Amino acid sequence: MKLPLYNLKGESTGTTDASDAVFSVEASPDLLHQALVYYQSNQRQGSSNTLTRAKVSGGGRKPFAQKGTGRARQGSTRSPLQRHGGVVFGPHPRSYRQRMPKRMRRKAILGALSGKAAAERIFVVDGLEGIEPKTKTMVELLGVLGIKGSALVVMHDEQTEVARATRNIPRTKALRAELLNMLDLMRYDALVMTVGAVRQAETLWTDIARIKPKADREAAA
Repeated sequence: MKLPLYNLKGESTGTTDASDAVFSVEASPDLLHQALVYYQSNQRQGSSNTLTRAKVSGGGRKPFAQKGTGRARQGSTRSPLQRHGGVVFGPHPRSYRQRMPKRMRRKAILGALSGKAAAERIFVVDGLEGIEPKTKTMVELLGVLGIKGSALVVMHDEQTEVARATRNIPRTKALRAELLNMLDLMRYDALVMTVGAVRQAETLWTDIARIKPKADREAAA
């Protein structure tokens, strides 16, 4: 398939070839949702903790007499009914980690990239590596590209100039192609990529074992 190609002035300079195996894959909404939940769950620390009545401070004596006060009877200051008492069903440290097959994770990434391409929300900028490391320059580029919402700037390697030009812009993030994930792909509306990032994404997310001819796979085995 073809992806639109722009220069640093935001002018269209033609198109660039992109692999159909990465940018033209049928997306499954259920799979995208499952992959997003998987990624978010594995980011949770699970360190929330509350104290039960066995762990809060307090004495064993009754806070007041059993009878004669007109109040409901209480047996301990550590009761959940008392101020500074224990928590009944509060959270405790636990693991939220989930497992998801690698092929499913790969297919979800391909589906998200293909969805961006189908919606014409991928902008390939030639020469983005040489952008001036100023916020104003990146804001102007996003403006001429017609990006009014959030944007994810994808680079093929560590580029300080692009990172500096992006870091102070609200709802805009820069990262390397090898760090693409479902959360960022679903959170940001537009995808601004370098030509090198497109090639790296094709290398990283293409399942070579599945697209090779059967004869080649048997010969390699």
